[in-house]
Amino acid sequence: MLLKQKNPNPVNLEISETKMKKRPQRSLASLVLRRLLPLAVIMAGAGTAFWLMETGPQAKPKARVRNTTLVEYTSVNYGPRQTMITGMGTVAAARTVELKPQVTGSITELSAELIPGGHFQQGETLLKIDPADYRLTVKQLTTDVAKAESDLQLEQGNQLIAQKEYTLLNETVSDVEKALILRRPQRENLRATLESARIRLEQARVDLARTEIKAPFNAVVLSRAVDIGTRADESTVLATLVGTDACWVTVSIPVDQLRWIKIPQKQADQGALVRVYDSAAWGDGVFREGRVIRLEAGLEEQGRMARLLVQVEDPLSLKPDSAEQPQMLIGEYVRVEIQGQGMTSAAAIDRAFIRNGNSVWIMDGDGNLVIRPVEIAFKGTDQLLITSGIAAGEKLITTDIAAPVAGMSLKAVDNTASRMATKETAGQGDRS
Repeated sequence: MLLKQKNPNPVNLEISETKMKKRPQRSLASLVLRRLLPLAVIMAGAGTAFWLMETGPQAKPKARVRNTTLVEYTSVNYGPRQTMITGMGTVAAARTVELKPQVTGSITELSAELIPGGHFQQGETLLKIDPADYRLTVKQLTTDVAKAESDLQLEQGNQLIAQKEYTLLNETVSDVEKALILRRPQRENLRATLESARIRLEQARVDLARTEIKAPFNAVVLSRAVDIGTRADESTVLATLVGTDACWVTVSIPVDQLRWIKIPQKQADQGALVRVYDSAAWGDGVFREGRVIRLEAGLEEQGRMARLLVQVEDPLSLKPDSAEQPQMLIGEYVRVEIQGQGMTSAAAIDRAFIRNGNSVWIMDGDGNLVIRPVEIAFKGTDQLLITSGIAAGEKLITTDIAAPVAGMSLKAVDNTASRMATKETAGQGDRS
């Protein structure tokens, strides 16, 4: 059975058509709203931000604050300065002798002072060799001289007789015959025999005197090699003596400092004054004085240093004038200060205040750091002498700055005590 479809409601159809006609209009409005709303929000935010920036508080710029470094300083002063060259040296004997006898024999006597450290004045007896044989020789040769003198006197008598006989003959003869007649050859022969006997006697007396060994100069005994009963000959070393009148100190110094030292070229010239120190043995500040006497011709093989010879009088302080002075011993290692030539105008600056080898730090009038090279004329152990590069009265910075930069701001610290100590140090260098 077939069913027939009913026709739709005419009213509904009209409503649907109306909706379909209105739908495109609402889609267009929605699209416009979706596009304009974000843009409006952005513009509103930008306007608000602009308004806040224009009406908000303004940041005022502040002046830049410079960091200031606290430093200490000392004033630079120019004036006459005395150079002082320092070095190390070893004490050596100025005179040393190994005593050997000039005669042979057994040693019969020894002086009580003939021990290491014993002192002898020049001419004092150290030991004696048995003189018996030499005394006998002297007696025998004395007899020979007497006999030769007697023979010569007899011959002179014979010559008087020959002279009378020749006169009585009254004959003319040659010079040779006349010399023979007058016995002149016999007289000359006896005179020669007498002179020879006298020489042998003198030699015997010298040998006898040589049995007594005496000190050749003022000396101290360094060592002894014999005793009583030892048979000595010309090759036997009896003792070793060291002179006490003076000693030498061989000092090593850099070659470039020789030009500051007065070195004598002749014995009559006077060399530079030298102070010798041994703080470990003598104490601080105690010294002996000496003089430079010579410059050795060669350099040290290892250090290539020049070697000066310094002489110190009475090293063992045996004379009354130096009795209170410390004694200098052979082989002692000492420090020396050699007084060099003076400078008419220079500034003394401690080594610690020289930066990078040849520069100094100065605080200028505005309180800024100035790094300036200087001319170093002389380099001492503790101080350097400056001739240019820094003016008198300028402020030399003595404080170490971690990162120095030229122009950096500085502030001086009141350091009166430090400045006074620096001046005292400089003054001591001047007096040296």
